[in-house]
Amino acid sequence: MGAYQYTAVDALGKEQKGVLEGDTARQVRGMLRERSLIPVKVAEVAGKKGSTNRRAWLSRGVSALDLALMTRQLATLSRAGLPLEEALQAVSEQTERPRMKSTLLGVRAKVMEGHTLAAGLEAFPGSFPVVYRATIAAGEQAGQLDTVLERLAEYTESRHSLRQKVSHALIYPIVLTLLATAIIVLMLVFVVPKVVGVFETTGQTLPALTRGLIALSTFLQNWWWLLLVGAVVGVIGFTRFFREAGPRRRLHRSILGLPIIGKVARGLNTARFTRTLSILSSSGVPVLEALRISGTVVTNIPMREAIEEATVRVREGAAIGASLARSSLFPPMSIHLISSGEASGKLDSMLERAASHQENEMDSLLSMMLSILEPAMIVIMGLIVLTIVMAILLPIFQLNQLIA
Repeated sequence: MGAYQYTAVDALGKEQKGVLEGDTARQVRGMLRERSLIPVKVAEVAGKKGSTNRRAWLSRGVSALDLALMTRQLATLSRAGLPLEEALQAVSEQTERPRMKSTLLGVRAKVMEGHTLAAGLEAFPGSFPVVYRATIAAGEQAGQLDTVLERLAEYTESRHSLRQKVSHALIYPIVLTLLATAIIVLMLVFVVPKVVGVFETTGQTLPALTRGLIALSTFLQNWWWLLLVGAVVGVIGFTRFFREAGPRRRLHRSILGLPIIGKVARGLNTARFTRTLSILSSSGVPVLEALRISGTVVTNIPMREAIEEATVRVREGAAIGASLARSSLFPPMSIHLISSGEASGKLDSMLERAASHQENEMDSLLSMMLSILEPAMIVIMGLIVLTIVMAILLPIFQLNQLIA
């Protein structure tokens, strides 16, 4: 039995889309007619007859939140002793996301054909990351799929939580910056010309600050499109330039050298790496394969290359902690915890502790940065507004002095 994605029309001519299970497309069409629906298109979701276009549509991925929720539900049902195909069916019925539903039914179809869960996940690489599929495969080989699913649920939830912390920390500064910029531009374009234009009729020599403000206001009124074009060209040029491996590597290395931003980038990538290595190692994935897969989740190129070099040295017999320490890119605390875990034979727990330590440190650092950034941006905005006000008031003071 396979999963089929359909497009049908009801008696009122309204189009409906969804997924049904059946042995053949003809059977699915019959099921649709029994529901008083006229089938327009019926296509298999996964399997040998699946087309490239359908596979590409399902390979665009699912959100981190949907993946975390699905993994937690699947782990709970598996722990309760429910057969895998029934657990997949139950989770697909609970989800409200059409793409997730189609993907789960496609995976279930592969499992019903006799394939393993890992093989079913392999059919949808865009929805399930490499680390996810490798962990499932290791759990099935060890006969501990329910335990591995529990670990994966915790892993996906922690990844989503860390991503949320970073995004939430950035929302307020970005909104405040855009709002402040919009207010200042509106003042320069609409308010300043009307107020300062009064002084131009007096014939007096205006202060330098006022003349500069008038020039900036005039430029924004007449040449705003030039700034917009320059911004668009700059963004496109920046994106294309740093799409190349060499410039992107230099950019990432320069980011690591920045005082605060570098520490954040180093900490976030280390937390992502150690958390991934922990879940893979504890699930029974060979250490070399675990290192290789864990390196793929690191976004900073120099740190990713350092992990690749460390993997080569580990293959030659070196210790993981010492191999990672040679690059001097990873926080010393994480290196010490990994080395301690290797020496004591408790690498899995030490990796988890290193990940938790880095995540807590990043949480504290982001909170501190946000607490400093908010008042700093307010002060900067206040100074800019004060400058505009002073540019308006200076001619008034000058005029009063001339009258006196």
